[in-house]
Amino acid sequence: MNKKLVLAEKPSVGRDLARVLNCNKKGNGYLEGQEYIVTWALGHLVTLADPENYSDRYKSWKIEDLPILPSDLKLVVIKKTGKQFQTIKEQMHRKDVNEIIIATDAGREGELVARWIIEKAKVQKPIQRLWISSVTDNAIKDGFKKLKNGKDYEKLYQSAVARAEVDWIVGINATRALTCKYNAQLSCGRVQTPTLAIIAQREAEIQNFKSRTFYGMEAMSPHLKLTWQDRKTKDIRSFEKEKITSILNAIKNKDGYVMDVEKKYKKSYAPKLYDLTELQRDANRIFGYSAKETLGIMQQLYENYKILTYPRTDSRYITSDIVPTLKDRIKACGVGPYKLAANKVLQGSIKGNSSFVDDGKVSDHHAIIPTEQFVQLSSLSDKERKVYDLVVKRFLAVLYPPFEYEETFIRAKIGEEVFIAKGKNVIHQGWKEVYGNMDEDESGNEDISEQLLPRVNKGDVLKISSITQTTGQTKPPAPFNEGTLLSAMENPVKYMKDAHKDLIKTIGETGGLGTVATRADIIEKLFSTFLIEKRGNDIWITSKGKQLLELVPEDLKSPALTADWEQKLGAISKGDLHRDHFVKEMKAYTKTVVDEIKNSDETFKHDNLTRNKCPECGKYMLEVKGKRGKMLVCQSRECGYRKGVTQNTNARCPNCHKKLELRGEGEGQIFVCSCGHREKLATFKERKKQEGSKVSKKEVVKYMNQQKKENDGFANTALADALSKLKF
Repeated sequence: MNKKLVLAEKPSVGRDLARVLNCNKKGNGYLEGQEYIVTWALGHLVTLADPENYSDRYKSWKIEDLPILPSDLKLVVIKKTGKQFQTIKEQMHRKDVNEIIIATDAGREGELVARWIIEKAKVQKPIQRLWISSVTDNAIKDGFKKLKNGKDYEKLYQSAVARAEVDWIVGINATRALTCKYNAQLSCGRVQTPTLAIIAQREAEIQNFKSRTFYGMEAMSPHLKLTWQDRKTKDIRSFEKEKITSILNAIKNKDGYVMDVEKKYKKSYAPKLYDLTELQRDANRIFGYSAKETLGIMQQLYENYKILTYPRTDSRYITSDIVPTLKDRIKACGVGPYKLAANKVLQGSIKGNSSFVDDGKVSDHHAIIPTEQFVQLSSLSDKERKVYDLVVKRFLAVLYPPFEYEETFIRAKIGEEVFIAKGKNVIHQGWKEVYGNMDEDESGNEDISEQLLPRVNKGDVLKISSITQTTGQTKPPAPFNEGTLLSAMENPVKYMKDAHKDLIKTIGETGGLGTVATRADIIEKLFSTFLIEKRGNDIWITSKGKQLLELVPEDLKSPALTADWEQKLGAISKGDLHRDHFVKEMKAYTKTVVDEIKNSDETFKHDNLTRNKCPECGKYMLEVKGKRGKMLVCQSRECGYRKGVTQNTNARCPNCHKKLELRGEGEGQIFVCSCGHREKLATFKERKKQEGSKVSKKEVVKYMNQQKKENDGFANTALADALSKLKF
């Protein structure tokens, strides 16, 4: 009997597919049933070959060998996962396998994962495509009933190959050119370098900002606070102190007169459903989670618990075919603190509306929502519970009616000057009930604060008890944190002032710099290569990062390059542009980039050189500030030795309660606080023990174990694999 081979992207998804398809016979790296054989990749198993695979001379980095432009890029099996590739290859070549079903992630990168495996295995059998957004039993069953012809995704595959090849060509050559030219560990790329430039631009805006003092007035009447408003400009503040002082003297001891009381009925709808970037932003803003951490938590909730849909989505809408499943999803998540809100939705008529249902605004995957899988909240960790809470509340909120209120706006006159006040009277809480009536959609940054207004009518005289001058300072833009940097990467139009309108439009349509799946890794890469650093929650560019931007060709610093590429990749996926034409164009561009670097008169200087010698090669080491603390790193690219100096911890100072820094090694480790407090690690543990704390081990041991974990760098893409041997 002929069988169909199903190729998943990860083991956990493979096991889910196998269970639904009744594949119970265990093999080494696969599961088999009567009709199907299910096997899985481990992310990318095949990647583009390193330069040394084309010639031994490329094993040494020499600027005279650049650019490296092979006529055809080779595919190689990634060594550490080579065993699983061989397993897949053997199953694909089985005589009783007459068809391959690609069940990797539904998207450009998922297509590349599967197709490269098939190409490297040299298999030519009919291909079908499973395209689903969640891995619940129902979604899998429905997906297998609606399998697509693999040929329908051939253009998407060509687009994915083009993206991988040009990233390799430009990234490898630019990185080698910079490193060789300046004898320093430097790297660049079409996404990471513009992101770095955006951070630098924000820092320049902050440094160049000149604060100004502004002035205003407030008048107090019984139960009412009035704010002065300029009659001409409608502004509530002025930079002319003399003007405000003059007005204040003119209206002193005068009563007010109510000119107008305007009441408006208003309503606001719930915020849109989450895509990955919005979820990462909120998790960072509310809980302080990094973008990478949030993605990891989401992956657990999707793959292991199966209670949320596919996380790597850029859509905030669901498709119309999901609407009939909403009732089951509400029942599944309607437990514990969500029971009351869920029951209220179930009691009414569940309908999709255009605020969250739109087939035209969903490409590969719909918004992140709960699945039909019932949840056991007690099985979730604290962090998983918090991220799940964000998604469930947002999901229930869009199914609630709008928040309705009456807004009252009072205009009064004191002398010849206008004063205003506003307030809000809630008519119906609507979706805000889901959030405990908290102002989830309001930023709280409005100049005029709302207040509980007394009953006043047009023509009333207001007894003014006092009029005071108010002052304030204009503030510079805030430094980026991970949440706001994600926003800038998603919508970098502000940083494309000189770009063509078509490119600005494209960058908006394609979702900005990077993808929802790769942005977290790009940020981590910038940290791990010491181009940016954290001060508290704020992100700042390092001296190395600033110098790199001076050395990199101008094109590589602008989001316009990515916009141009995405425009052409989109054309390839539609069949309007041939892949070879784009790759040829990028090879010519790479020659220009390399020549520009070779002929540059710029210099690079390590300003963080210490007198500590590397124990491996004897060269002086650099002191760098990583995401998790300070470390010493060998300046030699070939050596790559690194040693931790301090570690940022979650342990708190007993005096000022700031986070403590852990210094030293072994028995000599000591906690140090900026306030001057110092405490040996052993003493800290003993103190926690005496305090009866149950978390001392978690605060110290678990955190120290985390420090040992290396940053993952880029997502598992061809360029990341090609650059994986670089040591920073």
